[in-house]
Amino acid sequence: MIVVIQRASEASVKIDGIVKASIGYGLMILVGIEEADGEEDISWLAKKILNLRIFPDENEVMNKSLLDVEGEILLISQFTLHASTKKGNRPSYIKAAKPDIAIPLYEKLILTMEADLGKSIGTGEFGADMKVSLVNDGPVTILIDSKNRV
Repeated sequence: MIVVIQRASEASVKIDGIVKASIGYGLMILVGIEEADGEEDISWLAKKILNLRIFPDENEVMNKSLLDVEGEILLISQFTLHASTKKGNRPSYIKAAKPDIAIPLYEKLILTMEADLGKSIGTGEFGADMKVSLVNDGPVTILIDSKNRV
């Protein structure tokens, strides 16, 4: 799984012009799922994301986690994170998992993050045409690939 994590002062996702979910202070996360992903990727990523110390402490040093600041999460599926641009100018998405694999993993990631966070998170809708809005706080943007843990 690849995630793009952005510290947000606010973020939202619209589907067909209707706000599906919105958050205040917290993290807006884009997640790309590939065929090789599994439950161990979910467990590792959820723990890593919730404990990343990317929120400022009283001295304005990034020293607090999402758990410390009691922040919110907006989690959006995005298969294009697995785009390969090695050949030509049209990206290939061959590494992105097909819906029958990706949807259950996406749903498991949502449930895991909600359980670990202790509250509901905002989500998009898998496969939908979504309009995502974000006020990136910092800006702070982190990229994590669960296949590069070492």
